[in-house]
Formats: sequence, C-alpha cells, structure tokens
Amino acid sequence: MTISIGNDHAGTDYKQAITAHLEAKGYTVNNYGTDANDSVDYPDYVHPVANDIVNKKADFAILICGSANGVAMTANKYKDVRAGICWTTEITALTRQHNNANICCIPARYTAVQQAIQIVDTFLETEFEGGRHQNRVDKIPISC
Repeated sequence: MTISIGNDHAGTDYKQAITAHLEAKGYTVNNYGTDANDSVDYPDYVHPVANDIVNKKADFAILICGSANGVAMTANKYKDVRAGICWTTEITALTRQHNNANICCIPARYTAVQQAIQIVDTFLETEFEGGRHQNRVDKIPISC
C-alpha cells in the first residue's frame, strides 16, 4: 500500500515519526512535506498529496499542520478527495467508517506524536461501512 504524506512547519517532527512508523510496517511513503521548521505555506505541500489521491498514485494520504484546518480545506477542493480532520482515534474511525475519507488530517498543535501515530493506524485499519453511508458520500461532490 502506498501512502502520501505532506506537512508544513508545524508537522515536521510528526511527519518524520509517522513516516518511520509506516515504513517499518512495510508501507511505501511518498513524502511531499517540508523537513524544516521554518515557516512555509501549507498549500504547497497539500497539492501534490491530493494529486496523488486523484491520480491513484497513493491509496491513502496524511496531511499535518498546526490545526489541520488549512490542509483539510485545501485538499477538499479536489474531486474525489475526502479529507477529514482527525484528532482522536474515535473521530478517525468515524471519518473512515461513515465518510470513506481518503486523507487523514492531523492537528499537530492539538495532538502528541504518539497519539498521531495511533490516529494513522486507526485510519489505515478502519474500513468504510458502505450501505446508507455510500448514498451520503455520493452526494458530496459538486458538479459545475
């Protein structure tokens, strides 16, 4: 399985820990995030990650910034992307079960690194329930 990951300056340490964790589990990781702590613009790191989902170059993705709001807003502009803000394992499971999220957005300023790793594991191990939820997910995209 291939996972794309991106982060701004608030998520550098998280990205490094999550990437090491995923690679140790045998996942292939496409890294589009910054490796520095200097201030950067999060959309520059979101766009290649979202493109990987749209173009099926990744099965799932992870985005990390301070609040996760900016990365989620940017990613959700893409058709076929469903990016959910995940700050607990319970919310994370629901974003997969009910919304079939394909991008997990982690708020670095509101989670600990170990908690973020648990969130990522929950995200990747939780299946979409389908059924009544599929009808709702089908109504998310807007055709203009």
